[in-house]
Amino acid sequence: MRFSANLGFLWPETPLPDAIRAAKNAGFDAVEMHWPYDVPAGEVKAALEETGLPCLGLNTRRGETRGLSAIPGQGVAAREAVDEAVAYARAIGAGAVHVMAGIAEGPQAETAYRETLHYACDAAPDLTILIEPLNRYDAPGYFLTTTGQAAVLIDAMGRANLKLMFDCYHVQVMEGDLTRRFGDIREIVGHVQFAGVPDRGRPDRGEIAYDRLLPALDWDAPFGAEYRPEGATEASLDWLRDWR
Repeated sequence: MRFSANLGFLWPETPLPDAIRAAKNAGFDAVEMHWPYDVPAGEVKAALEETGLPCLGLNTRRGETRGLSAIPGQGVAAREAVDEAVAYARAIGAGAVHVMAGIAEGPQAETAYRETLHYACDAAPDLTILIEPLNRYDAPGYFLTTTGQAAVLIDAMGRANLKLMFDCYHVQVMEGDLTRRFGDIREIVGHVQFAGVPDRGRPDRGEIAYDRLLPALDWDAPFGAEYRPEGATEASLDWLRDWR
């Protein structure tokens, strides 16, 4: 198995270029980011080239509403957020952009979301555009909450580069039955993330046996470690050494 370090949660106290170097030293095969926009893209690209780690992806800005894409009346700002994320991703060589939906509901929200996603797919045919269901406990009111809802949306839109971010943590909290759930929608999955349940802590603790689950999934790319370590990140990495 190969693993990607999500630098939104891992080494959070470390400047992003140094966090990339720390991930390399720890034995990760790739990195991914949340919102790297305060760091010049050139510095991030230099650290990626130095370490040889690929960057799998990054998010559109979160803001106060967990994104803008599904919020009616925010189309211009949502497209600007997409443009920013796509430009940054291209500058550092990242492969995907997660377009965050935002806190919204109803038919108008779905229309707004689809319009933004079509825009993103058109603007970045060279990138994977990801959507991610978030559980209703960590993200109350978020527009996208289940893999079923995401699958219907992806099917209806018919865009080749629009894929699902399968976050095992969120899916377990909302739906469970991870192995079967993943198998049913494997063809639309664009990235896989994981964290301990129920506290989003280190993945070798909690209710999911990832050491058995992850090898059982039909997935050849790196799995994204998106968990919150207690204390120093290095002290939480026993699982990485054991599972490799």
